[in-house]
Amino acid sequence: MKLREIAKTGVRVSPLGLGTVKLGRDQGVKYPGQFTIPDDKQAARLLARARELGINLLDTAPAYGNSEQRLGALLQGQRQDWVICTKVGEEFEQGKSVYDFTTAHLGLSIDRSLIRLRTDYLDLVLVHSNGDDKHIIQHYGILEQLAELKKSGKIRAFGMSTKTVDGGILAASQSDCVMVTYNLDHQSETAVLDYCAEHGVGVLIKKALGSGHLREDLDDPVLANMRFIYQHPAVSSIVLGTINPQHLAQNVASARQLLAD
Repeated sequence: MKLREIAKTGVRVSPLGLGTVKLGRDQGVKYPGQFTIPDDKQAARLLARARELGINLLDTAPAYGNSEQRLGALLQGQRQDWVICTKVGEEFEQGKSVYDFTTAHLGLSIDRSLIRLRTDYLDLVLVHSNGDDKHIIQHYGILEQLAELKKSGKIRAFGMSTKTVDGGILAASQSDCVMVTYNLDHQSETAVLDYCAEHGVGVLIKKALGSGHLREDLDDPVLANMRFIYQHPAVSSIVLGTINPQHLAQNVASARQLLAD
């Protein structure tokens, strides 16, 4: 799969990325079925398979349980092979999300992620929004703070995982990348993608397959959703959170088929 650059940052990502919430957290998730967090051997095999298939983007977050810590251990000696995206602003404590967008917490979160991931830089850092996108951006100045960290070399690119159209566009106007929900059943944030396409901002797609809640009226809902998403020129990568190596291979095969058309 041909890599796609995030804005003009030099960060180049595969058009399909691997989300890692299921490596570290099985509480408070919205998937239709139960799953078991893979052990280290299973997780290592999943990552190796992803790498074989041409995936270089890994999406994690402090709110994903111990996902960052596990990746830090599992990726030893492989750092140059991966683009790591993590987040700031959300923690998951005692079964629920807690948000903190202050300057003090931002610095703590970034330094902690560097330690957990056993690296001296982060490729991409996104603000993990609680849904009040505009207030977070305007009240805390968090994107300006991330811009300073980018200048310092701690991070290579930054942006926000948003939940509103106005917030997504505002974030895109001040950063390198946004992460938005976009699929056949959720097209309300199309205006954000349109803005990013016009202004050269990177876009990561979350919930591309509706967190597993797929329509039953389509012959191949996975392929149909991926086709729809890749048709938008703003899309840098679709982030999928499977822990099943077979599903991962099938998703990559679908992506390659669509991107070759």
